[in-house]
Amino acid sequence: MKLSVVIPARNEADNISTTLDAVRQRLVHEGIEYELVIVDDGSTDTTPQQVQACSATDSGIILVRNTGQHGFGLAVRCGLDVCTGDAVVIAMADASEAPDDIVKYYYILRDTAECAFGSRFIKGSAVENYPPLKRCLNRLGNLGIRLLFGMQYNDITNAFKGYRAYVIAGCRPLLARHFNLTVELPLKAMLRGYSYAIVPISWYNRKQGFSSFRMTELGSRYLYSVLHVWLEKKLTHGNDCRSDAEGVRRWPPHTTDDRSTCPADLGSQRATDKYQKT
Repeated sequence: MKLSVVIPARNEADNISTTLDAVRQRLVHEGIEYELVIVDDGSTDTTPQQVQACSATDSGIILVRNTGQHGFGLAVRCGLDVCTGDAVVIAMADASEAPDDIVKYYYILRDTAECAFGSRFIKGSAVENYPPLKRCLNRLGNLGIRLLFGMQYNDITNAFKGYRAYVIAGCRPLLARHFNLTVELPLKAMLRGYSYAIVPISWYNRKQGFSSFRMTELGSRYLYSVLHVWLEKKLTHGNDCRSDAEGVRRWPPHTTDDRSTCPADLGSQRATDKYQKT
C-alpha cells in the first residue's frame, strides 16, 4: 500500500527540512512506499526552495504550489487533489508529530480500519509544551462536539489524521478553507459510516517559527463546519452517502506526475488536467 503524506506549509523555512528528513527516514526504514506532498501555501521565505532541494535527492518528495486563495484548509485540499497513494496522512510542517505515529497510522489503514484517528489526551499519549489557553479552548471545543454528536472520540480538532484514499473521495465536497477542515473531514468520515481506530499519539510544540493558527479559528469557522455536518446528520440520518462512497473505491489512481501547481478551490473534482508545470 502506497502512503501519501500531505503537508501544508506556509513560511516554514525553519522547520520543513527537518520535518521531511525525519518522516522520510522513518518511512524508508520501515520499507513503506511513500510520497510526501508538500503544499506551499504562498510562503514568502525559502520554504519552497528547501523543499525543492530535498526533492532533488528523493523523488518521493513533491512540491505543489497553491496558486489560488490561501488558507490551511485550501492547502490541504490542494494536496488531497494531487496525491496518488492508497492511503493519506495529513501532517504538519513544524515537526509537531512523531514519525513513529505516521507509521502507526499506516498499519492501521492497511490492516485494521479505514480511518486512523490519534488522540493527544488518552492513556499512552504524550504532549509537550501545549499552551495552557489553547489547551483549555481545545478541551472545551472537543467536549462540545462530543456532546453534539454523541461520540467518545476526544481529539476531533487535531489535523493529524489518516484516511484510505477512497474515504477522502467519499467525504467530498470539502467546504472548509481554513483550520476548520480539521473537524469537517473526520466528522464526515464518521457520519458516512467509515470505520476508524483511535490510538494515542505524541505532540510537540514547535521549536522554530510561528504557527499560522489563530484563536479566532475556534469561533465562527469551526461552528460553521460542525453545524454543517450536524445538519447533514439530522437530515440524512447518516445514511446518505455510504453507497456512493463504495463506488468511489474503484476510482483509478492518477497517471501523471504533472502536479507542480494547484488552484486551491477545486471542489470535489479531480484536477489533474488543470495542473501546469512551473
